[in-house]
Amino acid sequence: MEMAVEAEWGKIDNSKEEVANANYPNIRLFMVDKAMANTPKDNFTSSGWKECSPKTISEFSAVAYLFGRKLHKDLNVPIGLIETAWGGTVVEAWTSANALKNISEFVDEIDDLKLNQQEKREKELTYNKPQKAWIDEVNEKLSNAGILAHGYNKYGYNSENWETLEVPKTWEDQNIKFDGVMWVKKDITIPAEWQGKDLTLNLGPINDFDITWFNGEQVGSKPGVGMFRTYNIPKELLKDGKNEITVLILDIGNNGGIYGQPENVTISYSEGEPISLVGKWKYKMENFDPSILSHPPNWPGVSQQNRPTVLYNGMIKPLLPYGMRGAIWYQGESNADRAVQYQKLFKALINDWREVWGQGDFPFLFVQLANFMSIKSEPSDEPWAHLREAQTMALELPNTGMAVTIDIGDEIDIHPKNKQDVGKRLALNALAVVYGDDIPYSGPMYKSMKVEESKIRIQFDHTNNGLKAKGSSELKGFAIAGADKKFVWAEAKIEGDEVVVWNSKVQNPIAVRYAWASNPICNLYNGADLPASPFRTDDWKGLTFGKK
Repeated sequence: MEMAVEAEWGKIDNSKEEVANANYPNIRLFMVDKAMANTPKDNFTSSGWKECSPKTISEFSAVAYLFGRKLHKDLNVPIGLIETAWGGTVVEAWTSANALKNISEFVDEIDDLKLNQQEKREKELTYNKPQKAWIDEVNEKLSNAGILAHGYNKYGYNSENWETLEVPKTWEDQNIKFDGVMWVKKDITIPAEWQGKDLTLNLGPINDFDITWFNGEQVGSKPGVGMFRTYNIPKELLKDGKNEITVLILDIGNNGGIYGQPENVTISYSEGEPISLVGKWKYKMENFDPSILSHPPNWPGVSQQNRPTVLYNGMIKPLLPYGMRGAIWYQGESNADRAVQYQKLFKALINDWREVWGQGDFPFLFVQLANFMSIKSEPSDEPWAHLREAQTMALELPNTGMAVTIDIGDEIDIHPKNKQDVGKRLALNALAVVYGDDIPYSGPMYKSMKVEESKIRIQFDHTNNGLKAKGSSELKGFAIAGADKKFVWAEAKIEGDEVVVWNSKVQNPIAVRYAWASNPICNLYNGADLPASPFRTDDWKGLTFGKK
């Protein structure tokens, strides 16, 4: 939800035109400043209400604006939009302690928030056995691969022929499509008056693991997505003239690199103005396959904004009891590895907000995860598919609606730029669910199945003037399995408002899945040109079962 119309770190499709045309004096914008708190707060900071205009829209949530704009045009009423967002966060951070205390796995974490600062520091510096084991595994496999034998980390190594990239910025945002190990280097000149003083190197967050050297000496190493890298530089390491910063970065998937805000990438000492390290760095990619590593555990002290309750306390509770018409929600990526747990967490958040606002079951509309990551050639079982299922389950609550975006994502960018269709589909939900318009607002939704000899017949809701295979004469994205639970691609045929699925090699089918992958190829739509939501007819335990 945080992705803005035209911000420094990302721009939506046609952003310049969207900004230039954002003259809507009857749309008002309000942004809550980012804030974390261990206990519920009554106050927050903000720049206040602003009239929607080309001068004010650039930094505002693109989805929220495009959603509100359609409602404003269709309903011809003033619209007020309050944005309270923090990208890359987990659902439990936005949920109150009162709601989470009923979910056993969060009781200890909530109690941790009551620790004093010294106790917290001691805990954050302690890795448990799984965490230590993963760090040891990474170091061992880097060593076995000869990654550290090249001498790239040695002072004076000539990196003149290396390519350049921008820091801070993810590799993917620079069209560097890469998972694995990358070396990055920057030469700096230290002011003469800094000689003889201990310095602090700040690199901001790094995805996912780093080892950092200063003038050939290792000064730090940390694991964990979103964890700020702050390392001490002993005065003995400083040199007259050129000084070198070298960082080995291991990215195991999704976005990689040194990213975050420019003000967090500096070198400094206690009495001087920081020197910015923003700009061009040299880089070199290694031939290292990160898939040989086991899945990393959760880390202590990582992403403080992802601690349970802290964003509810700092950015939701202070809004009470502000009257509102409803809420829209766009989140889930950061909970994907715990998708089964998300089934109860997401419902807990919705019920929690409704309870504390005291406005009954106010409308709660949300966006299902878009397609993202590499396309698999065979049927697969991936966490993002399970997360979408968990989101769909929230429709069991009253006065909810879901915008399906399985067709408008991006293979390499977790922040797809087509926010126009996202806003439109959310607005269709609002017009139908909230304002009672008799319009199509959802794509086909799985209803039921029936086994017919060697085939399975699927029934759908929200067919709206019939089903269709968009862009092809054949339906894509269906897989079928028998008692062995091994899914294979299936033939699929539309018959009225139903789809018949089969594979001649599966004579006794018992389950069907559709669009069941992180980035599926799928093309089932209804007559309103809205995509079908991914689904499965089975309830077999998947990759995220039992993960907490």
